[in-house]
Amino acid sequence: MGKPTGFMEYKRLSEAYEPAERRLKHYREFIVRLSDQQASVEGARCMDCGIPFCNNGCPVNNIIPDWNDLVYRGNWEQALTVLHSTNNFPDFTGRICPAPCEAACTLNINNDPVGIKSIEHAIVDKGWEMGWIVPQPPKVKTGKKIAIIGSGPAGLAAAQQLARVGHEVTVFEKNDRPGGLLAYGIPDFKLEKTLVERRIKQMDAEGVRFRTRVLVGCKELPAEIINDASEFVSAEQINKDFDAVILAAGSEVPRDLPIPGRDLKGTYAALEFLVPQNKEVSGGPANPISARGKHVVVIGGGDTGSDCVGTSYRHGAASVTQFELMPQPPEQENKALTWPYWPLKLRTSSSHLEGDTQRKFAIATKEFVGEQGVLKSLKTVELEWKDGKMSEIAGSEKTVQADLVLLAMGFVNPVGGLLDAFGVERDARGNAKATTDGEGCYATNAARVFVAGDTRRGQSLVVWAIREGRQCAREVDAFLMGSSELPR
Repeated sequence: MGKPTGFMEYKRLSEAYEPAERRLKHYREFIVRLSDQQASVEGARCMDCGIPFCNNGCPVNNIIPDWNDLVYRGNWEQALTVLHSTNNFPDFTGRICPAPCEAACTLNINNDPVGIKSIEHAIVDKGWEMGWIVPQPPKVKTGKKIAIIGSGPAGLAAAQQLARVGHEVTVFEKNDRPGGLLAYGIPDFKLEKTLVERRIKQMDAEGVRFRTRVLVGCKELPAEIINDASEFVSAEQINKDFDAVILAAGSEVPRDLPIPGRDLKGTYAALEFLVPQNKEVSGGPANPISARGKHVVVIGGGDTGSDCVGTSYRHGAASVTQFELMPQPPEQENKALTWPYWPLKLRTSSSHLEGDTQRKFAIATKEFVGEQGVLKSLKTVELEWKDGKMSEIAGSEKTVQADLVLLAMGFVNPVGGLLDAFGVERDARGNAKATTDGEGCYATNAARVFVAGDTRRGQSLVVWAIREGRQCAREVDAFLMGSSELPR
């Protein structure tokens, strides 16, 4: 597991960033990958800790110490094989995963974990450069047909696994290109779309069929959900044409803020801003929502909010303020209480550092104020949290200038009409109801209909979607064939 004394000899080496003043002028990735030598040294830091907590900290259970050691010894192709054995798309997770594996690293007790994510990034990029990543078409066809609704990470992972064991897989996507939020949602400066496109080409060569601009199950979607569909296919037709169905359309319904003034021009759901921007960067029409010269307020402190911050700076916003309902977390967690679990602590993204971002915690928005139907400001109040309950602080009301408000408060559930169309039972949160362990896992109450990713678990990480897509694929394969050799 790396060099036995490496963790004592070498300090953590993080990936470098292109300076903010330069990266704000474009939408390309700006993280500089570790060199082979740098990755080898970082791999040497992986200590013989006895129990690799990183493996369990990782949702796909990457075999991290093994490929750290292989990189340290220069066995890059074998490292890629080990990496791909648990993760179909390390080129995505090596860029956008928050790395819970590093939080679980034994060295994180000293706040100096192995740079697992940066090594993963280096392995998969080298694999593409060396031509080691190639299509893996099946040797035998089963004759079984599977429909996958949604082409995000869960749908893509399930599709690739099932195609490689010989099933005929068709992926349906309502937008004009596959990828889900990988293609439309995550900004290009975090994940360039050429990376998604080359995986789609690989899967196409493996026999996966992609049908884009096709809406399945329900014809009506909430206005905030981007929809390029020009064709509709009913759930009845899908059930008739396929032997099994996987619903992997994600959790798309955004959490709204129904307060006075919500209908003013200038208040938008985050993806109404981010998706058109991705389309513009990919050569499409200009984003109809511009932050140039505007005072932007992003409501919501998560990853989507951070994406709105970085995109606003690239537009040329006059100022960017970010609101969070919860109180400010500590800058440093209590290791004795949290390790090896994912800690609650203040996280500052690269987007926050691209300008003078004003981050305000424990604050609620009470009203959007406008003139002649156009947003001009918003009214806020500070909050006090006690015993998990919040209350407004009397006399703390303020008016904040705002020309553009982006609501990035998360997503509440998948589109209900899709679940209803297939007769799928929902849980208390409005997600598709299915277990993840034991007999019949990932299967819904509807015959031959399975579910994976955010459609089942609610909004989550790309790495969790990949995990569920892979596990769901195994259950579908076993359902159709009586048994499965796909990994769990």
